[in-house]
Amino acid sequence: MSKKPVFVVRAVRTRQAGYDVFAFFSPGARLLEIADVPTLQPTENGGLAGFQRPKILQQVKAIAEYLKSGPVLFPNAIVLAISSDARFVAARGSKPSAVEPTSEAGTLTIPLKNGRRAAWIVDGQQRALALSEVEATSLQVPVVAFVSDDIGIQRAQFILVNKAKPLPARLIDELLPEVDTELPRDLSPRKIPSALCTTLNESKESPFFGLIRRPSTGANGVITDSALTRVMRRSISDPRGCLAAFVSADGDADIDEMFRAMVAYWSAVRDVFPSAWGLPPDRSRLMHSAGIEAMGVLMDQIMTQADKGTATTYARRILAAISPRCRWTAGTWEGINRRWNEIQNTRRDVKVLSALLISFEREVAHQ
Repeated sequence: MSKKPVFVVRAVRTRQAGYDVFAFFSPGARLLEIADVPTLQPTENGGLAGFQRPKILQQVKAIAEYLKSGPVLFPNAIVLAISSDARFVAARGSKPSAVEPTSEAGTLTIPLKNGRRAAWIVDGQQRALALSEVEATSLQVPVVAFVSDDIGIQRAQFILVNKAKPLPARLIDELLPEVDTELPRDLSPRKIPSALCTTLNESKESPFFGLIRRPSTGANGVITDSALTRVMRRSISDPRGCLAAFVSADGDADIDEMFRAMVAYWSAVRDVFPSAWGLPPDRSRLMHSAGIEAMGVLMDQIMTQADKGTATTYARRILAAISPRCRWTAGTWEGINRRWNEIQNTRRDVKVLSALLISFEREVAHQ
């Protein structure tokens, strides 16, 4: 790591609300050399110092793994507040007449006084920590910096940057199959279930044809895509799941076979429960997220015992045997004493309903 007493970089400067704002690129590994992470903590006089959240190890690890995966695109800007001791010298020479007068280029010098940093990370601390961890000296990271020594201004900008609502998980899931580049480890497992969800919704041979509600389709459909993707994600990640059988040792997945397995089982569900299939979830708990997830657990139990060529027939036979005890649209579930419409999309209710359905299956499967 460089020990120079100053950090000098080519930058462009503009003005916003009376503040100098700079944009430049920095070697990723140098960010923590020039900028502190002002972690929020109590002071001795009862006040507060800093504003940043504690280091999130899991998030830093995920970013670091992504950075180690090979040449990566990393255009997300780190936001810094820099000391008023920083100096900017505008470049000399005439400017092209066609250029909009929005900024000026020059050289920005940020001093490092006796080892103290003269900049503070306002947004991007987990990224900066990961970049330092992998010593990303060759990766040039975009930085936007505003000049202010005022901790109040820095905190205000931290709040404004972070108050925006994150992208909804369902929107991310729907977009993932359209992304061909390398993804961080926490996103990659979500790509296959989302792609399957799209195919199941668009294929006429699928029992879910036109029934899945996705962000791009608005309110159309009666089944929330997140419930179905959770079913598939669980089945793929669990070695005992029926979809896990179609993932090779090196991680390649046979999506066509997964699609066929899903069609086989859920077609049987549709055929055995025709009066509950396709209704809004307030009229049928089979179409409710809790019902979909519980039946997804039952899917793994049934389909791992079925022969590939007769999977639908086997699933239909087991489901038909337990159907008299199911209460998707009326009545009370025996064994848990819950009205059909009292089942909610909570972890506890899904677990209770899943266990009940599995107990039904075990009784009829061994007859």
